[in-house]
Amino acid sequence: MTGEHAERFTALRPLLFTIAYEILGSAIESDDVLQESYLRWAEVDLSTVQDTKAYLAQIVTRQSLNVLRAQSRRREDYIGPWLPEPLLVESGDASADVVLAESVSMAMLVVLETLSPDERAVFVLREVFGFSHDEIASTIGKSPAAVRQMAHRAREHVQSRRKRFEPVDPKRSMEITSRFFAAASTGDLDGLLEMLTEDVQWTADSDGKVSAARRPVVGADKVARVIIGLVRVAGESGRVEPAVYNNAPALKLYLGDSFEGIITVEITDGKISHFYAMRNPDKLTGVDIPREISR
Repeated sequence: MTGEHAERFTALRPLLFTIAYEILGSAIESDDVLQESYLRWAEVDLSTVQDTKAYLAQIVTRQSLNVLRAQSRRREDYIGPWLPEPLLVESGDASADVVLAESVSMAMLVVLETLSPDERAVFVLREVFGFSHDEIASTIGKSPAAVRQMAHRAREHVQSRRKRFEPVDPKRSMEITSRFFAAASTGDLDGLLEMLTEDVQWTADSDGKVSAARRPVVGADKVARVIIGLVRVAGESGRVEPAVYNNAPALKLYLGDSFEGIITVEITDGKISHFYAMRNPDKLTGVDIPREISR
């Protein structure tokens, strides 16, 4: 590979990683996709490349779609809810860019899971990265007219499930989250209920490998009781540490010396509306690696 190949790829790496992660919901698999894409890029005659960004985005999208399609059987056999891998974003990368911050939020990634692989790629490339219908058409092997239809369908689908996104001040978010878990540690049920939306949801991903709710828990009272129980267990032999994952407040959970998972929190109108608990040990192996994202 020439120095120019490496230079061009490295300059666009944060954007390419972000495309792969939003299509796959897995940081570790996105790294593998980028490695494979890099090898393919090495064989390209640069004199034939008119637009490096579009060319590399095309390679990465195709590789990501191959991986996503190969996974569909595994996802069907998955035990309990499937959540994306938590993403530790390098500080300052996305907080100022509302579209980018929303695009890697747990809530958005969970909605993207409900699209077909092609629809997901079209939505990400069009809505987040602003690629043209023609560019996307050549990437996924469909006509521009088909891509337009797909983009419209995907956008409507996402909007119906993700009606609005409110950027929340990170300090304020962490303050609410810390206050909530402080109340949980004292078993203050009434204090907790004041900080939760009525339809708050607790979703845990374990694939049956550790103890976790196999179905989402819905409703303020039920969710508050789940968390009081969890914090009580942690309080006996463990601890929680504040963190930020997917541009949202989060807590790292430890029992004894064992790292047990990450809980990210979604806040709506100043109250907690969703907890996403990642307990599957297979999805926790890369959570301490900071990633640079961009669009």
